[in-house]
Amino acid sequence: MSLIRQIWLLMLGTVLLAFLGSVTVAVESARNYLETQLQLKNADNATSLALALSQQKGDPELMALMMSAQFDTGFYRRIRLVGSDGKVKFVRDATVGPAKAPAWFVSLVSIESRPGLAQVSDGWRALGQVEVESQAAFAFDELWKSSVRSALALAVVGLVAGTLGTLVVRRIRKPLDSTVNQAHALVKGEFVTVQEPNVPELQRLTQAMNTMVERLRVAFQTQAAQLDSLHKQANCDALTGLSNRAHFLGLLGASLHREDGTADGGLVLLRVLDLAGVNRTHGHGVADRMITTIAQALRPYAERVEGCFLGRLNGSDFALCLPVPGVARETAQALADALRLVLPSLGAGAAVAVGAVELRRDMQMAQVMGTADAALARAESYGPFAVELASEASPAMALLGEGAWRQRIREALVHDRVRLMMFPVVDSRYQTVHLECPLRMQLEEGGVLEPAARWLPLAMRSRLTVDVDERALALALMDATRDGQARCVNLSPASLTDSSFAPRLRALLWAAPRAARLIWLEVAEIAAVEHFHLLQELSRQLRPIGVRIGLEHAGERLGQIPRLFEAGLDYVKLDASIVRGIGTDENRAIFVRGTVTLLHGLSLQVFAEGVVDELDCQRLWECGVDGATGPYISGRV
Repeated sequence: MSLIRQIWLLMLGTVLLAFLGSVTVAVESARNYLETQLQLKNADNATSLALALSQQKGDPELMALMMSAQFDTGFYRRIRLVGSDGKVKFVRDATVGPAKAPAWFVSLVSIESRPGLAQVSDGWRALGQVEVESQAAFAFDELWKSSVRSALALAVVGLVAGTLGTLVVRRIRKPLDSTVNQAHALVKGEFVTVQEPNVPELQRLTQAMNTMVERLRVAFQTQAAQLDSLHKQANCDALTGLSNRAHFLGLLGASLHREDGTADGGLVLLRVLDLAGVNRTHGHGVADRMITTIAQALRPYAERVEGCFLGRLNGSDFALCLPVPGVARETAQALADALRLVLPSLGAGAAVAVGAVELRRDMQMAQVMGTADAALARAESYGPFAVELASEASPAMALLGEGAWRQRIREALVHDRVRLMMFPVVDSRYQTVHLECPLRMQLEEGGVLEPAARWLPLAMRSRLTVDVDERALALALMDATRDGQARCVNLSPASLTDSSFAPRLRALLWAAPRAARLIWLEVAEIAAVEHFHLLQELSRQLRPIGVRIGLEHAGERLGQIPRLFEAGLDYVKLDASIVRGIGTDENRAIFVRGTVTLLHGLSLQVFAEGVVDELDCQRLWECGVDGATGPYISGRV
C-alpha cells in the first residue's frame, strides 16, 4: 500500500474515531443530564401534588379529581396514590411514544425516568403516598435533536479537518510525485531536475535525487564525448579529421544502396602528385601543411551541402561525394583552380590531379571506384592540376521543372500509385522485431515503383513530404491492422518543420488505436541535430498513443545531438557505414560496443542497418545490439 494511501486511511480513521467518540460522549452526557432532570422534575411534581392533596382534608373525590386534572396535562406516564394501608387508591397510566426520535435510537439509548415520591397527610394523620413518573418520550425527542445537532456540528468540524488534511497531503504528495516522476524519467533515460520543496525531510530527498541526476548527466555526457573520440579514432584520419578510406567507402556504399540514399550524384577523386618527392624535398612539415590545406579546401562542401561527405583514402588520395548530379566536373575544376593558387606557395612541385565521375544509384561500388580511378589516372597523366571527367555509362534521369515533379508526385498519391516495401528487422534469435517499410512511388503510370532516393529530394523541394509521410503511415496502419505485424515508417526531417505534421499523424493514429501500438516511426539522425525541439515535441505528442520513436542512419553525429537523453526516443538504428566491416575491424567494434553501452544506459534499443555478411552480423550480436537488418538478414529470414 502506498504511503499516501496509508496517510489517507490514517486521517480517515482518525476523523471517524474522533467523530464517533465525540458523538457518543455528547449523547451520553445529554442522556445523563436528561435523566437527572427527569428525576428532579418527578420529585418536585410529586411534592407539589402531595401538598395540594393534603389540603383536600382526605376527601377521596376531590383528591381523585385533582390527580386526574394533573395527569390530563399529558406530561406524565403514571400518577398513583397508595393509601396508608398499602392499597392503591388512585392510578392513571399512559403510554406515549417519541414523536421525532426513531425506534432504533430509543432502543439503543435508554432513559430511565425514576418516579418521584411524596407523603400525603391531613395534619398529623397520614393519608398515603403519591407517586409521579413523567413521560420519557419528550426526553428521547430532545436527546435525538441534540444528538443530530452535535453530529452535524462534528461533521462540519470533520469536513474542515479533512479539507485541511487534504491540503497537507497535497503539499506532501506534490514533491513526492515530482520525485517519482523524476525516477521514472531516469528509468527512461531522461535526466530531469525538480524544484526543492519547503518540507525539510522531502527537501533532503529532492536534493539527493537532483544531485544523483546531475552526476548521471555528467557521466553520460562524458561517455558521449569518449564515444565521439572513439568514433574519430576508428573512422577518421588523424591528420585531417576526414573520414578514412574504410569509413568513406562504407558511407558511399550505404548511400548507393539505401532506399533514401544518393540517387544521382557525383564523385570527385583528388590525388597529390609525387607526395613522396615533396616529403624528400621539403620535409614532412611542408607535406603535412599541404595535406591539411587540401582538407580545408574540401571541408566547406561537407559543411554547407547536406548529403555531401568526403574522406582521405590514403596518404595522397582524397574523395568527395556530391549528392546532386551534373556538378561533378564543375566541382572538380573549381577545386583544381583553388588549389592551383595555394599549393605552389607551400613548396615547389606541390600539385594535384582531379578525376570525377557521375553516379547512378544502381551502380556497384567496384564500378564507381574503377571508373573514378580511371578518370584520375588520365588526369594525372596530363600533369599538375588537370581535371578529367569519366564518361557516363547511361544518361541520367531527365531533369524536369519543379512544377512537373510536383504534379507527378501528387498524381501518384491521388491515384494510389504508392506501396510500402517490407524488410525484416530481427533480434539475435532471428525473430522479427518489426518490418522496415520504405515507401516506393510509381511516378509514371504503368512504370516501375521508384525508391525514395529518386523522388524524395524532389518532394522536399516541392514541399510534399508531409503528404508523402502521412500516406506512408496510413498504409502501415492498414497493413498492421490486417496482419498484426509491427511496422516501421521512415519520416522526412523536412516534415518536422511543418506545424500541421504532428496533429495530422496523431489524428491518423487515434483513428486506429490498436494498430498504432504496432507502429515505429523514425527520422534521420540529422533531424535530431538540426530540429531537436521539433523531434522532442513529436515524441511528446505521439508516444502516449503507443507509437515508438527512433533515429535511423545514426552514429556519425550522436555526439552532436544536444541532450540526447531528453529527446523522447525509444530506439536508435546505427548507419550501415558504421557497422560495415565491423567483423574484421577491431576499432569499429570498440566504437559500436561503446555506443551500444551508452544508448542502453539511456534505455534506448539499438539496431544495426545494412548488415551484408555473417561475420559482421555475429560481431554485432557480440557488441550487444538488439536487432539488425540488411541484405544478409533479408536473405536468411
